[in-house]
Amino acid sequence: MLKKKFLPAFHGLRDAWRHPAVRIQIILGILAVIAGFVLKLTILEWAFVVLAIGLVIGAEVFNTCIEKLCDLHSTEYDHRIEVIKDMSAGGVLIAALTALVIAVMILLEHLN
Repeated sequence: MLKKKFLPAFHGLRDAWRHPAVRIQIILGILAVIAGFVLKLTILEWAFVVLAIGLVIGAEVFNTCIEKLCDLHSTEYDHRIEVIKDMSAGGVLIAALTALVIAVMILLEHLN
């Protein structure tokens, strides 16, 4: 029963991995985890890092889905689709910048 519920999600993650933008975010997340071990983060710092990684990767997966849906609708130029794709990419940028701020805050704390 659980297999039926989670199998499509795992297939979706496998498909997401095939997209370079998602792969880059996952690799950056792995690098952040490695940096966390080097810096010996506290449990609270780990919570923020894991949350930031999850939000960025999730945002990138949603962005990729939105782009694919838009491409299914039309492969020809449409200003409305451009706006939708740009807004979706902007959401990823907000998540990534938030993660960067969290990383800088944690890094500065460990450098002091």
